[in-house]
Amino acid sequence: MDNGAQIIDINMDEGMLDSVAAMTTFMNLIQGEPGIYTPIMVDSSKFSVIEAGLKCCVGKGVVNSISLKEGEENFKEQARLVRRYGAAVVVMAFDEQGQADNYQRRIEICARSYKILTEEVGFPPQDIIFDPNILTVATGLEQHNNYAVDFIEATRWIKQNLPGAKVSGGVSNISFSFRGNNTVREAMHAAFLYHAIRAGLDMGIVNAGMLAVYEEIPKTCWNWSRTCC
Repeated sequence: MDNGAQIIDINMDEGMLDSVAAMTTFMNLIQGEPGIYTPIMVDSSKFSVIEAGLKCCVGKGVVNSISLKEGEENFKEQARLVRRYGAAVVVMAFDEQGQADNYQRRIEICARSYKILTEEVGFPPQDIIFDPNILTVATGLEQHNNYAVDFIEATRWIKQNLPGAKVSGGVSNISFSFRGNNTVREAMHAAFLYHAIRAGLDMGIVNAGMLAVYEEIPKTCWNWSRTCC
């Protein structure tokens, strides 16, 4: 918040916690504070925890996330519940076969998800935020070399072909091969964001305390920080 985050991601997934109770308590506490006005992203791998957060959400929230990995019926059920609470939703590029890891799979899954959400669920397009998977480059494996370009081109395709939808991604994933070398990582993030934002990236998970590194973010791109238990 003070460091410039425009959305705060709240996640209570921890093996020793009653995550539903922890999410409910934390959401009620922070939204009772007059100085906390940043929109909330409710984040969990368990949909019961997401629903607990949505029940406490003041104003318009964001859900992180849903996907097709457990099939269309589960996807539609979760989307309808999110819509009932008036929240926006992050849609991951996963389906029943797993994570999209190339350009074609990204656009196919996002197009299928968009069609289901807009035509079958009645979800407002402007409340759909696609995450086409920023994956790690420079791993030493040749098949990973095009991950950054594939994400950027998938972002461009989504903005041109899925009207109203937003695009987001976890920026630090791109440089995970260089963990421990922050100078290289920061340079990679800045270069990646330069091209991704121009392709249409709307949001990014970044360290809100390091916005000087991501100087494009405050001008054109929403960002959020993650809060965990």
